[in-house]
Amino acid sequence: MTLTLGDLAERTGAQLQGDAAIVIDGVCTLQDGRPGRISFLANPQYRKYLADTRAGAVILDAAHAADCPVPALISGNPYVTYARVATLLSETAPAALGVHPSAVVAADCRIDPTASIGPLCVIESGAEIAPGVAIGPSCVIGRDVRIGADTRLVANVTLCHGVQLGARCLIHPGAVIGSDGFGLANESGRWLKVPQLGSVRVGDDVEIGANTSIDRGALEDTVIGAGVKLDNQIQVAHNVQIGEHTAVAGCVGISGSAKIGAHCMLAGGVGVVGHLEIADGTVVTGMSMVTKSITERGVYSSGLAAMPSDQWNKLVARLKRLDDMARRLQALERTLERKPDGKE
Repeated sequence: MTLTLGDLAERTGAQLQGDAAIVIDGVCTLQDGRPGRISFLANPQYRKYLADTRAGAVILDAAHAADCPVPALISGNPYVTYARVATLLSETAPAALGVHPSAVVAADCRIDPTASIGPLCVIESGAEIAPGVAIGPSCVIGRDVRIGADTRLVANVTLCHGVQLGARCLIHPGAVIGSDGFGLANESGRWLKVPQLGSVRVGDDVEIGANTSIDRGALEDTVIGAGVKLDNQIQVAHNVQIGEHTAVAGCVGISGSAKIGAHCMLAGGVGVVGHLEIADGTVVTGMSMVTKSITERGVYSSGLAAMPSDQWNKLVARLKRLDDMARRLQALERTLERKPDGKE
C-alpha cells in the first residue's frame, strides 16, 4: 500500500515534521534508506546513522527530531509507531471468500459466508467458522472447533477437536493446538496412556508461532489468555495457563499445570517446571530454568553464560572439588567453635 506521510501521521497519532505530501510505499533501515521508504530510530546505538540517512522519512522521538535531515514522524514510542506504520504499508488484498473446491468440509459445519477456506483444508463435523476468518491451505480443523471473527490460520495449522480460538488471532504454519498432553501412568514398568479429556481455549488477539504445540488439558482446559504472543517452536503442556499479554520467545518449554501470570516475558530457551506459578509482570531471561514458583514480580535469571572452553574446563574442575572443600570447611569451623580464642 502507498500512503502520504501526512496520512501516516494522522492514522498513527504521530506528530508530523516536514512535507505531508511525501509518498511512502515501504520501510527501510536508517543505513540502507532510500526515497519513498520510511525508517525509525528506537535504539540509541543506531543514532550514528541518522545524519546520513537517505530514507524518505524517519520515525523518532522528540529528543532526536532536531537532528533529523529528512521529514519525520515524532512519537513518544518510535518502535510502536513503526509497527503501526509497517502494518499499514504491508496490508494485502483479503483472501477470496468462500470454500475452495479442493477443501473437504463436513455437511454440518457452520461457515460464515465472509470466511475464506483455502485449498486442501479439512473441516470436520460441528466446526464453527466466524465472519472474516481466513484459513490457509492444508489446514485441519477438528470436530466441534470454534474460530472467532477475523482470525487467520496461515497454512498447515492443525486444530484438534474442541479447540476454541478467539477473535483476531494469527496462527503461523505448522502450529498444532489441542494435541494430547503427555499423560502416562506407570504399571509395573510399562506406560499406560491417560486419556486427555480437556481442550484448549485461546483468547482474542493471540499470535502463535510456527511449529508451536499447545497440548489439550487432561481434565480441564489449557488456557491461553487474550493478547498472548507465542514465538516459534514452543511447547505448552497440558493444563498450562498463560495470563493476558504475556510474551514467550522461541524454544521455551512449559511443563504441565504451570500457571504463568499476565504481562510476563519469557526469553528464548526458558524451561518451566510443572505445577508452579509465576507472578504477573515477571521477566525470565534466556535459557533460565524455573524450578519453583516466583511470587514477586521482577527479573529472574539462572545458568552460566558461554565462556572460552579453557575457562569452562577450569570451572568444572573446581566445581567437582566443591563438595570436598565444603566438608573440610565445616570440619575447620567445628574445630574453631571448640576453641573460641583460635589458639591450640
